[in-house]
Amino acid sequence: MLLLLIQIMRPDDANIAGNVHGGTILKMIEEAGAIISTRHCNSQSGERCVAALARVERTDFLSPMCIGEVAHVSAEITYTSKHSVEVQVNVVSENILTGVKKVTNKATLWYVPLALQNVHKVLEVPPIQYAEKEQEEEGRRRYEEQKLERLETKERNGDVILPIINPEPYTVGYSQSSLIHLVGPSDCTMHGFVHGGVTMKLMDEVAGIVAARHCKTNIVTASVDAINFHEKIKKGSVITISGRMTFTSNKSMEIEVFVDADPFVDESQERYRAVSAFFTYVSLSKEGKPLPVPQLVVEAEDERRRFEEGKGRYLQTKAKRQAKMQPLTQQ
Repeated sequence: MLLLLIQIMRPDDANIAGNVHGGTILKMIEEAGAIISTRHCNSQSGERCVAALARVERTDFLSPMCIGEVAHVSAEITYTSKHSVEVQVNVVSENILTGVKKVTNKATLWYVPLALQNVHKVLEVPPIQYAEKEQEEEGRRRYEEQKLERLETKERNGDVILPIINPEPYTVGYSQSSLIHLVGPSDCTMHGFVHGGVTMKLMDEVAGIVAARHCKTNIVTASVDAINFHEKIKKGSVITISGRMTFTSNKSMEIEVFVDADPFVDESQERYRAVSAFFTYVSLSKEGKPLPVPQLVVEAEDERRRFEEGKGRYLQTKAKRQAKMQPLTQQ
């Protein structure tokens, strides 16, 4: 099963430099994933359901997309477990004046089917047919890995961002930012819970503000580490999206973003952490060339700890990228 969505990029999809927001692309990716996984989960007779986003694996922004270009978003189901669906999504930008096409994103998303009449009931997923046994085994390995990572992320999710009075430039407190959003009907699925794509778009906006405050230049999303959706967010909730810088290399910035929900409609439930992720941004000149990033000034012990953790993620990603490039250079 293959799905293709096509959309032209408009001025309100982009920043002042004409680069399409990373959050806009993430929202398109999630919409394609939600459609194909919901279709698949309802392909057999039985209880109707809607596929809910549980996780987005690390996503790299390979090439910038600009106003006036056409985004081709293709989605394919690559693995199913008893209660989850893995969807691979590719995004290609097309310059309709020249005909040039570029791959901008490749993403992997995980969905779970929730019963239409009972949102707390997870239904079974119809299995897919694999061309080879190895494809199924690789899919099962990816499923087990993401399941373990989700549990580890949830365990370290008690952190909060507190305001800092008169912070010094280039410190964590200087650029940290928050956005408050009231969840309305247009943000939600048929269940009355927020679309994953809406949440990711808001998270990217906050991360972008943090990066721009730190650099005071044009900035673009370079990548997003795995986004974990820990809890659903109900319609009528007030969500606080908070971001802070955790690490800087010479040419990139890592920003931690998390989403807390206040379910005012249900007064019995307390504020809770719904989503968390790490975004990586780069600073660009007016000509679109990478610029050096001002180094983050860490002051408190927990800031130093987060900086070292971010450095570890940065070096790990760099090593993986070099390992992929090595076979190409040897040809």
